[in-house]
Amino acid sequence: MVYAVVRAGGRQEKVEVGTIVTMDRIKADKDGNVQLTPVLLVDGEKITSDAKSLAKVTVTAEVLNDLRGPKIVIQKFKNKTGYKKRQGHRQELTRVKITGIK
Repeated sequence: MVYAVVRAGGRQEKVEVGTIVTMDRIKADKDGNVQLTPVLLVDGEKITSDAKSLAKVTVTAEVLNDLRGPKIVIQKFKNKTGYKKRQGHRQELTRVKITGIK
C-alpha cells in the first residue's frame, strides 16, 4: 500500500492514487494537472521523510473543478459603544483527483 502526505494549501492531506481532495485554489497547467509537494511517503514498510529523498518523489493530480466553499458570516459587536460589524467570506477551492505517486 502506497500513500503520501502532501502539502495542500495551508494544510496537509493523506492521499492515495484515486483519492479526491478539496484544497485551496490552485492553478493547473494547460493539461489540467498539478504537482503536489510530498511531506511523507509510505511505501509498504518503507517510510520516507527525508527532504533529499522526497525531492525525487512526484505526486500528480488532475483538477476536476474549481468551486467555492460555504459562506461564513463574521460578526463583531461591542456592548454599549454602538460598534457592530458584519462581514462575509467564501473560500476559493479546487477539487483534485490523485493520479500518481512515483
